[in-house]
Amino acid sequence: MNHDVNEKAVLKRLISFVKPFKRQVMFAFMLLLVTTAAKLGGPYLVKIFIDEFVTKNDYPINQVLLLFAAYLILHITGIIVDYFQAYEFQKIALQIIQRLRIDVFRHVMHLRLGYFDRTPAGVLVSRITNDTEAVKELYVGVLSTFVQSGVQLLGTYVFLYLLEPRLATIALLLLPVFWMIIWVYRRYSTRYYAEVRDLLSKLNAQLNESINGMAIIQQFRQEKRLIAQFEETNEAHQNGRYKNLKLDIWLLRPVIELLLAISIVTLLTYFGLLSFSESVQVGVVYAFISYLERIFQPVQQIMQRLSEFQQAVVSADRVFKVLDTDEPEPTKSMPGEADIEEGTITFEDVRFSYDGKTEILKGISFEAKKGQTVALVGQTGSGKSSIINILMRFYDYQSGRILIDGEPLEKIPEEKLRQHVGLVLQDSFLFTGSVTDNIRLFDESIPFETVEQAAEFVQAAPFIEQLAEGYDSPVAERGATFSAGERQLVSFARTMARNPKILILDEATSSIDTETEEKVQEALRRMRAGRTTIAIAHRLSTIQDADLILVLHKGEVVERGNHLELIQKGGLYKKMYELQSGHFESAVTKIER
Repeated sequence: MNHDVNEKAVLKRLISFVKPFKRQVMFAFMLLLVTTAAKLGGPYLVKIFIDEFVTKNDYPINQVLLLFAAYLILHITGIIVDYFQAYEFQKIALQIIQRLRIDVFRHVMHLRLGYFDRTPAGVLVSRITNDTEAVKELYVGVLSTFVQSGVQLLGTYVFLYLLEPRLATIALLLLPVFWMIIWVYRRYSTRYYAEVRDLLSKLNAQLNESINGMAIIQQFRQEKRLIAQFEETNEAHQNGRYKNLKLDIWLLRPVIELLLAISIVTLLTYFGLLSFSESVQVGVVYAFISYLERIFQPVQQIMQRLSEFQQAVVSADRVFKVLDTDEPEPTKSMPGEADIEEGTITFEDVRFSYDGKTEILKGISFEAKKGQTVALVGQTGSGKSSIINILMRFYDYQSGRILIDGEPLEKIPEEKLRQHVGLVLQDSFLFTGSVTDNIRLFDESIPFETVEQAAEFVQAAPFIEQLAEGYDSPVAERGATFSAGERQLVSFARTMARNPKILILDEATSSIDTETEEKVQEALRRMRAGRTTIAIAHRLSTIQDADLILVLHKGEVVERGNHLELIQKGGLYKKMYELQSGHFESAVTKIER
């Protein structure tokens, strides 16, 4: 990886974020010039005091007081203006990073599901939090420090030329030395920080996976393995930090301080030799040493910030890679705009592949009319969920046609598709908030009466009303305080509150106990009435009343018909049904024994 090329591109892009704040930057820069001039004017006034008054042993009261007053005014002005310029620069930086973080989050919200299938959640969390925080430090501390140090360095050389042009020209030789030190530091620290950030993302991913899978981890006694894995990654992260720490210790202070000492000795030697041929003003020597130290101050500040700079550049590169990920959700690609009136769904020879190579769906064709239920059954990996994914436009299919009410799916705006299609998944996801918030999904346009009616319709009202605060009861993260059945009932109510014309059920009853299932099945029968329903089911007993059952195998429809027709055919469906029934009867026999 060519970090130099990446760094230039990243910096150019980071600076582009400053463009909307041109006026604020100009104002802050003017304040910076004022405070720099005020700070650098102090040694020059001291030089005048030494050469004009101390060496001559003559102290005119008015002139001395005027000089002292000018020195105090410069010092106080520098302090006050420095506060405001620092505040302005940091305010601009915070506004930039706020916009960047929102841009990243907004972009992530519109990425297709395939991206999330490939990218661990912990890595994305690290991009949006840790990496953007590192970029924030670039704007807040690093770039502002670089600008201030650069202005101070330039101003210092101006004053050096006012004092002694010949020596100031010689002092310019320090600049290529500074550049060489910075070049060496950047060359190695970029590599180390890239390694450290990779390992930090890996740590976040391991943490996220461990926390989400804690029940399985403890059930199967995986604690030692995961602790060892985390310790290994953490140690590698620590070793990466040590590498950069060693680089910092050698280049940030000792080398700069040694160079300063050599410069001061050289300066004193120069003035000492000069004194043999001409008079040397003590004030000039003092001022020159003072300004020479001030040359090294901004360089030290820049060097101290270089570690943060390298970290921020690497982090910014990661953030921009997320922003540049060109995987948007499928969008309406045909001219015209269609709506969903009846909800009739038609698949015509639809073919689909996730990677563009291996076909998951191979010529799927069927029709589901208003009021009908089409059930999809088959082994894991047969293509059931893929049919749902392309119907919901989470993924694009490669060939064939999908029609709703006779219109191509691509003509239906995403907003209308989401509005008229109700999706109930096997694992019901609840948001942090109240029960009411989760049923209407924070949409205040849905009245509370509708929330109550939806809950009663799916028979969720009895358990909700028993909660301490009823519909206002808080919901923990992912609904952890509710049972699987209760979470599913809330998700049913959420769907019915929008009165969809198409209903998609993805193993909607698989995680519900038998007692709750009877209530849910009754609710589902009412939910399906007058709606087009597509249901994925592993338990065949839950879809026996479906109008059409499609049996899928390796992406193809190998059997179709209703329950009785498929049983009579004696094919794959009958074998699946007998297998499930056999297990059930075997279990009952064991219980009776």
